[in-house]
Amino acid sequence: MGRDRGATGHAVTARPERQTGLVALLGFLSAFGPLSMDLYLPALPRIQTGLATGQSPVQLTLSAVALGLAVGQLIAGPLSDRFGRRGPLLVGIGTWALASLLCALSPTIWTLIAIRLVQGMGGSAGIVLARAIVRDRTGGMEAARVFAVLASILGGAPVLAPVIGGQLLRVTDWRGLFVFLAGTGLVLLLVTYRTLPETLPPERRVTGGLRTTLVNGRTLIRRRAFVAAVLAQACGYGALFTYISGSPFALQTGYGLSAQQFSLLFAVNGAGMVVAAQASRLLVQRAGPRRLLLAGLTLQVVAGASLLAAAVTGAGVAVVLTALFVLVSANGLVLPNATALAMADSDRMAGSAAALLGVTQFTVAGIGAPLIGLGTAGTLLPVAVVVSAFAALGTAAAAAAPAGRSPASA
Repeated sequence: MGRDRGATGHAVTARPERQTGLVALLGFLSAFGPLSMDLYLPALPRIQTGLATGQSPVQLTLSAVALGLAVGQLIAGPLSDRFGRRGPLLVGIGTWALASLLCALSPTIWTLIAIRLVQGMGGSAGIVLARAIVRDRTGGMEAARVFAVLASILGGAPVLAPVIGGQLLRVTDWRGLFVFLAGTGLVLLLVTYRTLPETLPPERRVTGGLRTTLVNGRTLIRRRAFVAAVLAQACGYGALFTYISGSPFALQTGYGLSAQQFSLLFAVNGAGMVVAAQASRLLVQRAGPRRLLLAGLTLQVVAGASLLAAAVTGAGVAVVLTALFVLVSANGLVLPNATALAMADSDRMAGSAAALLGVTQFTVAGIGAPLIGLGTAGTLLPVAVVVSAFAALGTAAAAAAPAGRSPASA
């Protein structure tokens, strides 16, 4: 990301410290989704008790934010192709911060679910526009490396968020966690307003309105390589999201872990994802994104099979935690490389491509949470079944992709 753009859209050379700061900011913006979900994971059983509801409605609060993240990206991505990245991004961050505050005031579980939908829609702007901004400023293997850095920060959210959430629960209730999210959103809004330049100059913007957006979408979904990468990433993330939504109940209710123990174990798994993403950044030039993607998905298949075996045989918690560590770590290989492959040929359709990538990712992920709720509360088997299904489908999608195209030439 060696080029920057001022307010007029003219390219200027970016200082190294500005490049690092921009990548870090984009990483935090792309972590809106995990931050929305992971911070309050240790509090899910408390929300169930506090709002006098069942496990399935509580898990719907996760599905609602995932749906919001999906739908919002379909709006923010194409809008950014037409009006630039900066404006839609600021609106999205502000919406996310306000919705987080309203979540803290929710009187019922159904009110919380509805506001979580709005929260997800606001946070979607950070995810889709971070990807589009990377594509605005770089391409090829460099884009794959930057996406790996973003994946590392994305993995850092699961490391820090549940730990912070678990510790905050010592001094506040679940409502206080959403107040913390609202404050975080306000800080990010101010930092983005003061430091993030516009990266899509007027001459590169799409001017055809809804019709052009639909044409771009049809063009993208006719590309076999794009569709394969999108589906592979969505299924890989679906397996991760299944773990996110099911593990609080399976580990705390089923295996008797405390909220603090769960948050620390969740952090260890997130650290594995960060390490894998950094390994991907170092290896992508030599191995290529497609091989690394297939390697990550294969690890997820192995982890899913191990969880199934553990659920059926009643294996101890050590086996379960090992399989979950492999499952989560594998996404450090899956997410950045699938993203790089999907965005490789997007060019002027970067916003639309990022939106389709994100909407598929969070729509597929949102399917997993209610499916888990259909099983016996607090048991591992529903999680193992859904994880295994996602891992197998993602691997099949990646294997079906044409092998001849690499983002190196993007």
